Amino acid sequence: MDFSLLGPISVATGNGELALGPAKRRSVLALLLLQPNTTVPLEQLIDSLWEDEPPEHARTVVQGHVSRLRATLAGGGAEAYGIELATHGSAYLLRLPEELIDAHRFGELVALARPEAAPGDAVPLLREALGLWRGPALTGTVTSPPFAAAAHALEEQRLTATEALARAHGALGEHEQAAAILYTAAVNNPLREGMVAELMRALFRTGRQSDAMEWFHRTRRLLDEELGVGPGARLKGAYEEILRAEEAGAAGRARADAASRGGPAGTGGADRRTGGAAQAAGDPAEAARASAAGPGTAAVDPRVPAQPGRGSTSGSPARAAAPRLLPRPPARFLGREQQLAALTTVVRSPVPGESPLAVVTGPAGVGKTACAVQWSHAHAEAFPDGQLFADLRGFNEGAPAEPVEILRDFLLALGTPPDRVPTSAQSASALFRSLVGGRRLLVFLDNAQSSAQVRPLLPGGEHCATVVTSRSRLDGLVATDCARPVALQALGAGEGTALLGAMLGAERVADDPDAAQELVALCDGLPLALRAAAAQLTARPRWRLARLASALRDERRRLALLSAEDTGVAAALRMSVARLSADDARLLSALAANADGHLNASVAAALAGSAPEDIQDSLDRLTEMHLVDEESTDVYTISTLTQLFARDEGSEGKGTGG
Repeated sequence: MDFSLLGPISVATGNGELALGPAKRRSVLALLLLQPNTTVPLEQLIDSLWEDEPPEHARTVVQGHVSRLRATLAGGGAEAYGIELATHGSAYLLRLPEELIDAHRFGELVALARPEAAPGDAVPLLREALGLWRGPALTGTVTSPPFAAAAHALEEQRLTATEALARAHGALGEHEQAAAILYTAAVNNPLREGMVAELMRALFRTGRQSDAMEWFHRTRRLLDEELGVGPGARLKGAYEEILRAEEAGAAGRARADAASRGGPAGTGGADRRTGGAAQAAGDPAEAARASAAGPGTAAVDPRVPAQPGRGSTSGSPARAAAPRLLPRPPARFLGREQQLAALTTVVRSPVPGESPLAVVTGPAGVGKTACAVQWSHAHAEAFPDGQLFADLRGFNEGAPAEPVEILRDFLLALGTPPDRVPTSAQSASALFRSLVGGRRLLVFLDNAQSSAQVRPLLPGGEHCATVVTSRSRLDGLVATDCARPVALQALGAGEGTALLGAMLGAERVADDPDAAQELVALCDGLPLALRAAAAQLTARPRWRLARLASALRDERRRLALLSAEDTGVAAALRMSVARLSADDARLLSALAANADGHLNASVAAALAGSAPEDIQDSLDRLTEMHLVDEESTDVYTISTLTQLFARDEGSEGKGTGG
C-alpha cells in the first residue's frame, strides 16, 4: 500500500487505487499523512478544512470522514501493512510505516544524496527522488492556508532537489544535463534568482553565452516589472562571472591571432582554428565555450542534449532541440469534444501542399484558448520538431504585439543567435519560414486581433500546422490563406453544470441542481463567467448555490460578482469594445437597450436612430467580433451579459476609432 502526497492525494494497492471520496475526506487523510504516527487534534482538522467560520456540525462531518477513511483503508488490506487509523480522545492517529508515504521516501533519498562530495552517487538518488512526483503537491485537497503552506513547503523541497541534481551533473562536467534540468524549473519559477544564476553558468559552460545573457536580461526585466526591484547578488554575480570570462577569452583569442600571424609557414591555419580553445585552457568555462561555440554556430536549446543528426556537422550550424513553448494544460477542462475533433480534422487532413491553418473563434470568455491548448497538448507528439506559442495581445490592455517581436522570440527558440535575428518583420518572417520549412512544427498564435497581424507569423512547409484563436472571425485568413474556422459557442445547461461540478465538487452541485442550472443561465453559459462564479463559491464554502444565484439575479451586481481579481466577464468585454470604432461602439450601446436581446436590422436601425442601410456594416462588424450573434438571416441576438456591460459602461465614445 502506497500513500501519495506528491501530486494527487491517493492510496494505491495491488488491486488499484482506493476510492477516497470528496475533497474534504482526502484533506483529512493528507493532514494525517503529513504528521504520521502523531496524534492530530480534531480542532486542527476543523481549522484546516474550513477557511471561514466552520459550520456547527463540523465535528460530526470530520468524524464521518474519519470513519469512512478507516473503512476504506481496512477494505484495501491496511492491517496487513501495519496501518491503523486510531482515535485518541478528541484526536486521531494514523499509525503506519513511514516509508509507505512518497513524501517520506523523497526526503530520505534527498538526504542521502551529496551532490558536491559524491556527485556520481547523488545523480541516481536525486533522479529517483524527483521521479516520485506526479504533479503539484497535495492536489485534490481543500483550498485553505494550512494546506497551501504545506504544499508550498513540499514544492520548495522539490526545487531544492532539482538544484542539487543540476549541481551533481555540473560536478561531473555534464553541463548539458545540468542546463536541461534547470531550464524547465527556471521557466516555471522565473523569479527564483539562484536557480536562474545556476542556469546561466550551466549554459555558459556549454558554449551558449548568448542564451545565458538573455536569461539575465529577461529576469532583470521581470524583477523590475513584477516586484520593482533589481537583480540580487547571486544573479549579478553570475552575470559578472560570465562577463569576466568573456573578456579573458577575447584577450586570449587576440593573443592567439597575433601569434598565428607571426608563426611558421603552414601552421597559421591550424593555430587560428585551435588558438581560442588553447588560450582558454586556464578557465574551464571559457574552454567549454570556445570548444562548443564558433562562428556560425546557432544557439542550442538546453532542454534536450545534443543528439546525432541534430547537432552540428563539419561546417554546419547546430540545430536547436525542439522548443516546447505551450502554456500548461487548462485546469479541469471538460467537454468540447466536437470542437476538438474539428481541430484534429483540420490539422490532420490538410490539402496536399498546404500548411494546415485552423482559426478557433468565439465571444470573449467562451474558452477559445483553453480548447486550443487542450488540443495542442493532446497532439504534441505529432509535432516532434516542437511547439511554438505566442500571445498576440489582440484584446489585451495596451497595444497588440508586433509581428517582428513575436518572430524574434520564435527565431531565438529555434536556435538563431540573437545577433542574427533580422530587425525587419519581412526579413524575420522569411528567415522563420526558411528554418521551419522541412520540420513538423505546431505554431499556436493566441488572441489575434486581425489577419494582418497573423500572416507574417505563418510557417512555410506542409508539415507545419498553425492554430489561431481570436474573438474576430478573421475572414481575411479564410479568404487568402484557406484557414478553416472552428467556432465555439456558449455551454449548454448540461455542460455548464458539469463544469461547476468539476470546479466545486459533484456533491455540492448535486445538492442544489436547480440552482446550478440557473447559474449556468445567469452566466450565459460562458466558461469564464462560470469559473468566476465557482471562485465566489469556493471562497464561501458555507454558501449554497442558490444564494449566489439569488445575488446574480440583481442585474446591477451581476458583472461585479462574475469577476475574480483581474479576471472576469466585464474585463474581457471591455477589451473587445476597446477595439471597436466609435460608430460601432455607439451601435452596440444602442442595441443593449433592446429588452429581450432579439432583433433584426430594422429594429437595430430604429434603436440607433438610423436607416437600416446605414448601420448594416457596423452590425456585420459586431457580428464578426462575436458581440452580436446572427442566428439566421437578419435575426440577431445580443447576450444578457453583453447588454449589461454596454448599459453599465456606456459604449459611447469608447472605441479606438480603428
